Amino acid sequence: MTIEAILNYRNIAVVGISDDPTRPSHSVASFLAKHGYNIIPVNPKLTQWEGKKCYPDLLSILVNVDVVDIFRRPEFVPAIVDEAIKIKARAVWMQEGIVNEEAAEKARKAGIEVVMDRCMKKEYDRLKGD
Repeated sequence: MTIEAILNYRNIAVVGISDDPTRPSHSVASFLAKHGYNIIPVNPKLTQWEGKKCYPDLLSILVNVDVVDIFRRPEFVPAIVDEAIKIKARAVWMQEGIVNEEAAEKARKAGIEVVMDRCMKKEYDRLKGD
């Protein structure tokens, strides 16, 4: 599976989303939403993001999640990957600066595609730019 194929998935759970417009999680999620993606905000400290219900964790989401886009430090990634496996996500995407090889291997063994240390917005611009 290629990054380009993953970018064709539509339901993106953004873990660690912020309501602060200066934070990368906010700007990337806003960009993706403007380009037709269904953003599913995940942050236990928020009740909503941009008018959408914000979920405390992946297990609380009631729709199918295609991509789990992670904006959390590497030490938090294993628990997020465990939840991604439970909800049968199709891909786990760790944003720039986030690498966790153990969690990535666990996800791959569960049949989940993995992207690490890349930005979905930058990859969208590079591959699909409009």
